[in-house]
Amino acid sequence: MKKLASHLVGIDQGEVELFSDFASGGDMWTGDGSRERRKRVTFSEPFREPPSVQVALSLWDIDSSANIRVDLGAQKIDTKGFDMVFRTWGDSRIARVRMSWTAFGEVKSDDDWDLY
Repeated sequence: MKKLASHLVGIDQGEVELFSDFASGGDMWTGDGSRERRKRVTFSEPFREPPSVQVALSLWDIDSSANIRVDLGAQKIDTKGFDMVFRTWGDSRIARVRMSWTAFGEVKSDDDWDLY
């Protein structure tokens, strides 16, 4: 469990279109090539320490004739941002994906001093 020691808790959130491969015949739609997409997300302002981050699908346009597989995650979380990650495999055909995210954590106070 993450315990917050500050009375200043920040919540940042957003939504990102990760890819749209249907119109362009991209890898996620054809099933050839990379089956992973990553996008760096930058917070609106830095947190004091790396926050807790949750990601979710907000749009998933898929081919219904194939198996539906997905692995979502947030990686490389630091005080300034994180990598949003979407993976699929096998015969799954994904036309496009939009993901939402929320970050919770301590933020700096105006009274904090950076001495060095």
